[in-house]
Amino acid sequence: MIWLNPGRRKYLTATVALALGCQPAFSKPTKLPFAASLPAELATAAKSGQPLLVMVSLDGCPFCKSVRENYLGPMRERGEIMVVQVDMHSRRRVVDPRGVSVSHDELIRSWGIKLAPTVLFFGREGREVAERLVGGSIPDFYGAYLDERVQIARLSLAKLP
Repeated sequence: MIWLNPGRRKYLTATVALALGCQPAFSKPTKLPFAASLPAELATAAKSGQPLLVMVSLDGCPFCKSVRENYLGPMRERGEIMVVQVDMHSRRRVVDPRGVSVSHDELIRSWGIKLAPTVLFFGREGREVAERLVGGSIPDFYGAYLDERVQIARLSLAKLP
């Protein structure tokens, strides 16, 4: 076994990952904005003709980190989707689709969500317009499932008056 200093090992790992078309494991963490007012965020998404994606996450969840950094974050940065995040067990306040101020945790429980990550796809007036994407332990197919649901959500929005 060849010993490499940490800086050289990091450089070689990044080079190999990029050559294989992968994102290096030590890439900059991706942050998603926290939901603050779902009616306002839904209105912004509707103006652009897009669904609003809401990622339910859990602090410390490795699957949540993977979904955020490898799928939703890059899609958001490329301007492909509008997405916000809500956290399980968080007391952070958010205005729900009915205009009521609740904690993130209360909102998640009202939606009946028990597993993180879960991605929801909302259209106008806070109606879900595609099947929820629950879990994140299927990395080989996650991107395809996400793309499919985003497309279904967009088609559903196009059909609405």
